[in-house]
Amino acid sequence: MNIVFAGTPEFACESLKALVAGGFSPCLILTQPDRPSGRGKKMSASPVKQFALEQDIPVWQPVTLRDAAIVAELAALQPDVLIVAAYGLFLPQAVLDIPRLGCVNVHASLLPRWRGASPIQAAILAGDGETGISLMQMEAGLDTGPVLASETLSIGSKETAGHLHDRLALLGGELLVKTLPAIFQGQCKPRPQDPSLVTSAGKIRTQDAQIDWRQPAEIAERKVRAYNPVPGAWFNCADERVKCWSATAVQAKESPPGTVTAAGKEGIDVACATGALRMTELQRPGRRRISAAELAAQLPLSGKRLH
Repeated sequence: MNIVFAGTPEFACESLKALVAGGFSPCLILTQPDRPSGRGKKMSASPVKQFALEQDIPVWQPVTLRDAAIVAELAALQPDVLIVAAYGLFLPQAVLDIPRLGCVNVHASLLPRWRGASPIQAAILAGDGETGISLMQMEAGLDTGPVLASETLSIGSKETAGHLHDRLALLGGELLVKTLPAIFQGQCKPRPQDPSLVTSAGKIRTQDAQIDWRQPAEIAERKVRAYNPVPGAWFNCADERVKCWSATAVQAKESPPGTVTAAGKEGIDVACATGALRMTELQRPGRRRISAAELAAQLPLSGKRLH
């Protein structure tokens, strides 16, 4: 089969690695243009591009797929299927219509729950007990297409988005390789999504990760896990934006939300609407991550109101 693969970050790279290992090596890779990264802002290739070059697979990096010339070149390859995983560029109808078997998206949720850009974070924020991978037949709408196959994964009670991301990335590759033969043979029966069950997960903004002490401690804890490692849950303290990387909701006497009720070796306890958030790993701007005890030694926190 003539396969084209479109993807950019590490999540997509796991699917690409699984394809190559499973004997489904693509004839072409589409990935986003190199971007500046790191403190030096040096141009860096995506994980997908780096792996593709190692495997001697041709790589295209168009800025957009709305270019008629790019669409024509892609059509000339006569792909049987276009597999998409966290590509990051919009696929116009002209591209969706090219592959004989259509375009298949590897999506990190159990559709129709959590359509959109941040399904992993959304599942943790909502307190979902499970999530998974959906292989979706792509159409013009955002994650609206019928589901070809899905696999469920339990979410650990203390699991961060980073850890869940890695497990889902591996599961996506496994499900893709397991399902492709049936797709090629026309044996997959697309399952339409139930519109009444749709939930959405939009792009994450920095302000979304601010801890709101007026919410229950359980919600604050989920936010810490959901935004670890990106962008990092944060709060304001002494005119600094401090990030919290690890925390646990604990029972506590009622105090005004945002009040630091304890600061020591066990952690920094901050009163929430109900209970308290015990923070154990934090990071001040421009510094390394430290324990709560270290931060408590640096800043006078007991009795302070955080924002």
